Amino acid sequence: MNWLNDVWVMRSIIIPIADIAILSFIIYQGYQILVQTRAVQLIKGMISIFVLYGVAFAFNLRTLLTVLNLMVPGLVIAIAIIFQPELRKIFTRIGQGRLFRFRGSSQGFDLEEVIKAAELLSELNRGALIVFVRAVGLKNIVETGTSLDAEISSSLLVTIFSFDTPLHDGAVIIENGRMVAAGTFLPLSEQQDIRKSFGTRHRAALGVVEDSDAVALVVSEETGAISLAFESLLYYNLEKREIAEKLSELLRLELPAVYRQSENRHETGTLA
Repeated sequence: MNWLNDVWVMRSIIIPIADIAILSFIIYQGYQILVQTRAVQLIKGMISIFVLYGVAFAFNLRTLLTVLNLMVPGLVIAIAIIFQPELRKIFTRIGQGRLFRFRGSSQGFDLEEVIKAAELLSELNRGALIVFVRAVGLKNIVETGTSLDAEISSSLLVTIFSFDTPLHDGAVIIENGRMVAAGTFLPLSEQQDIRKSFGTRHRAALGVVEDSDAVALVVSEETGAISLAFESLLYYNLEKREIAEKLSELLRLELPAVYRQSENRHETGTLA
């Protein structure tokens, strides 16, 4: 019967550890969702109310307790109304499976074509906005533009975003390794702390990544800066190599050979 005792002891140790580990993982992933949806202020407000309520209860502040008891139901409704966009984004991301998913789906195309186009458009100071669909589809956005279903090429992207084309003001949508639409309209970001210098393209890039798990590449028409937006954040004026590495990671694509070769040369030089 000793082996039964050993099994019971192991179970009594492993189950609590697994319980704590799973709960910690869920809390951490939930916190990441809250940060990405800018709903941290909602949590801070709720904590402040709980602290105030605890102080009133501990010191038996009856008048304050009475007022809080009357206000709490109304505060819950007010929070639901005021933070409706943040709450909607939280539940949307949970519904997307973001809690247990670590990477997007594979796109299957030559990333160098997109980077070459972005670099050329940057040199010409031509604005561009390219959205990469991952797990969450953007059918409603695709339908606002012109259907393409074209192979991805730098020349086509540069042509689309030329000044004299009817499609240059919208966004190009890339899905399953194809350019599925151009001239599409994206939702603008609801964030209040965006740089005032950011134009419509940057706000649109943030808007689409706030509502989905898409990745957006933006070329500024004013400065030529190339930026990436994903997970409700925008990373401004990145180097070409940074863009290649981050897109390769986010879209699960092979890093273009030119960057792998330069990395190898760098490592060889360092070792020498």
